[in-house]
Amino acid sequence: MEHDLVGEPFAVIESDPSVFTSLARRLGITGAEFVELYDIEPWAVDHLNPLGLVFCFLWRKDAHRLADFDDPAAERVWFANQLSDDACASQALLNIALNCPALKIGGELAMFKQDTERMSPVMKGLAISGSPFIRTAHRALARPSDLRGSLHSAATTTLDAAKNKTKPVSKRATATASKKPKKETKPAAEEQEEVYHFIGYVPAQGKVWELDGLKSGPLEVGELPDDDASEQEKKTWMDVVRPALRMKMQKYGGAAGGSNIRFCLLALVEGNFEKASDALEYLKREKISLERKMPESWESLVDPNRLEQSKYAFVSPIGSAAPGPTYAADFGARRMERDMELLRIQSPQELIESWERCVQSAVKAKVALEDEVAKSYRANTEHVKRTHDYEPFIKEYIAALHNEGILEALLSVNSSKNKKHKKDN
Repeated sequence: MEHDLVGEPFAVIESDPSVFTSLARRLGITGAEFVELYDIEPWAVDHLNPLGLVFCFLWRKDAHRLADFDDPAAERVWFANQLSDDACASQALLNIALNCPALKIGGELAMFKQDTERMSPVMKGLAISGSPFIRTAHRALARPSDLRGSLHSAATTTLDAAKNKTKPVSKRATATASKKPKKETKPAAEEQEEVYHFIGYVPAQGKVWELDGLKSGPLEVGELPDDDASEQEKKTWMDVVRPALRMKMQKYGGAAGGSNIRFCLLALVEGNFEKASDALEYLKREKISLERKMPESWESLVDPNRLEQSKYAFVSPIGSAAPGPTYAADFGARRMERDMELLRIQSPQELIESWERCVQSAVKAKVALEDEVAKSYRANTEHVKRTHDYEPFIKEYIAALHNEGILEALLSVNSSKNKKHKKDN
């Protein structure tokens, strides 16, 4: 068996919620998804109950004191330094996911967390960089051009390091340099490379943390209120992180009236597919319980429209009308409580009304589940388009045009149109 000890480098992936959701799925995280936030005010966020946030921005180095990271509570936070270029997306996701006890993670990721629990941030970052499981999941979501770019960057870095190592240094040049240091020239704005970076925000150990893999440790944003605080003093963790997010957004172009917004904010929330599926499964079981108690010839007593709807309302978009799998941990308890309530119903008329309400609710639940399934299909289609390599087709197409003698004619026509457009302007 071959062991990949070095592996291919990480590559840039897009700051898209479907991409991050797919990355979470590939890493074994279930029951959660990423959504994009367009505002951080309570009316836009609180109903989502985010587990964590991923902030993507045009990176510029921040200045922090060493005392900012000297917090005993930070030692209990799972945090990894970023040691590989373009790995910040997976880095931010793992820094959030491995600090959420309620999040369901797969066996391989759970084993990874257990193995790295007592490691330093640097060693955790090294474990991420050396994990074929994480690297493969990350690279599967990158575009082919970005994969080639990551290989080219790694090769260029290796060649430059080899040249600098073998380059002879003259003693005279060294002495001159030590006496008169050369001033560093700042590159022009248009020559500076734009580098985007992902960081995470998550509540853990009684505080809210900013988890930036390029910093030495977790940075405290604020403390969470105590459980015994009054209703007026009680705040959510989003209330704590909101001022810090506002400062970040103002710094990177998101101030009032800002015309250069160069950031993206994603929230890790409970999966809508799982909630929609459980809602329909709940009603499937309620229908069965009600029909067991219904009087004879009950079909002639219910609304004919509801009877017709019941033939398709309980058929899942991904399964049959029979009860299927569930996701919520408290699904069985909720279902048992509802069955106990149904046992107390003795009136046939009340049973019929309950059955009709069940069918009506199932129609809405099925529509919601169909929307989630359609969203998944769209996300998969976009993933196929994003990761498909069109370069071989383009090369063959241009070669075929050249072989047929059409390419030069098309280029000349395009060139003449451009010249005419410039004259008209």
